[in-house]
Amino acid sequence: MAVEHRTQRDRPRELHAAQRLNRLDHRSVMMVAMMVPPASPMILLFARVNRQRREGENPAIPTALFLAAYLVVWSGFSAVATLAQWGLHSAALLSPMMVSTSPILGGLLLVGAGVFQWTSLKRACLVRCRSPLAFLLTEWRDGPRGAFLMGLRHGVYCLGCCWTLMIVVFALGLGSVLWMLAGGMVMAVEKNVSWGRVLSAPLGGALIIAGVFASMASS
Repeated sequence: MAVEHRTQRDRPRELHAAQRLNRLDHRSVMMVAMMVPPASPMILLFARVNRQRREGENPAIPTALFLAAYLVVWSGFSAVATLAQWGLHSAALLSPMMVSTSPILGGLLLVGAGVFQWTSLKRACLVRCRSPLAFLLTEWRDGPRGAFLMGLRHGVYCLGCCWTLMIVVFALGLGSVLWMLAGGMVMAVEKNVSWGRVLSAPLGGALIIAGVFASMASS
């Protein structure tokens, strides 16, 4: 009886843990789906350089390792974001559907993301992400370990460029396919289109305005 009672008592915990792991897996998949398309020029260039190295009888580096390291960075960020969501949910700042229940929290996140769009860190990371060839020329390392390290470094630059936008999407409960596609398109334009760099400041202003209005909704 004691064993049966303990088993029944532990079931809600096990179910809760399974739900959290499922949510983490869901967030990771959506994060990867959102971030790989904007990084595709870098990945394609890396593969082309590898192909040329093989034709020149130089040792090639597996492109899969470069991509795997890139995904490690974003999967790690997804895990941290999910943990933050659990904390906010425990504090009753997010609903069971992981939608913000606090207009002030939502407003602060939007304002913070908007301000970050104007920082020197954002500009520095964006420059690195917008220049795949320059990155390879300055960061190239031979061997499988080198490919993985390059993937990590490029992933960190992309994370530094876009992490606030990702937090807005996830913390405000906007993790739908439509919002993922919209966010991915914004980041792809910002990184890969010739005029994309000028998008950062207007986007930052729009986020700040949206954050102010969201905060005012609580009054």
